[in-house]
Amino acid sequence: MLSKTAEYALRVVACLSREEQQAERADALAEKTKVPRRYLNKVLKDLVDAELVTSRAGRTGGYSLSHSPDDITILDVVNAVSPLERIRHCPLGLRSHTRLCPLHQELDKVYAAAEEAFANVTLGQILRSKDRIVPLCEVPMR
Repeated sequence: MLSKTAEYALRVVACLSREEQQAERADALAEKTKVPRRYLNKVLKDLVDAELVTSRAGRTGGYSLSHSPDDITILDVVNAVSPLERIRHCPLGLRSHTRLCPLHQELDKVYAAAEEAFANVTLGQILRSKDRIVPLCEVPMR
């Protein structure tokens, strides 16, 4: 359901959420998030354009969040790079379909549920999870 671009953007923003106080250089982000360096540039540009991330040039520059992780939802990140597309009209362009057919109604319900779920989870909530698996971090196995 999510594009690879959206997955990459979520990794980047989750990483920046952990490093909230300092700017991260693109090379470090690529290494930590396992996002290919060339593709990372596109993702970062989209996040900056959406005003979720700021960039600062120079020796002490890099990328950082524009807002608190508690103010950024999964939906914000997804919509910045690859918005979920709801089904508003017949995708086939059939004139006799003045409303969505039963199949497309059901598909759109799934998209609506995903949209609602993503809108209700912030990065702050994810980072405060008590789960032993920490987002984007390798943890020693026991």
